[in-house]
Amino acid sequence: MELTMAAEELKTAVNRLRRAQGQIAGVIRMIEDGRDCEEVVTQLAAASRALDKAGFAIIATGLQHCMADADGAAAGDRDEMRARLEKLFLSLA
Repeated sequence: MELTMAAEELKTAVNRLRRAQGQIAGVIRMIEDGRDCEEVVTQLAAASRALDKAGFAIIATGLQHCMADADGAAAGDRDEMRARLEKLFLSLA
């Protein structure tokens, strides 16, 4: 299953990934600077949430495309698509 998505649809996900990238760089600096453990964990949790939200946005966009494509698909193809998308969702859980 290929999740082909328009750049505009993924703009929010890309922005979230960039934000997470900056947060992770900040966490690395905090560790290198010997910052307080609670501050480091708080920033790491924020980066993790940003990654999760980006992943869910990408999967949701792919799901939307797949469901549109599934209208003309055979029942077996729809079942396979559903199983693969379910696996993607669970990989982020």
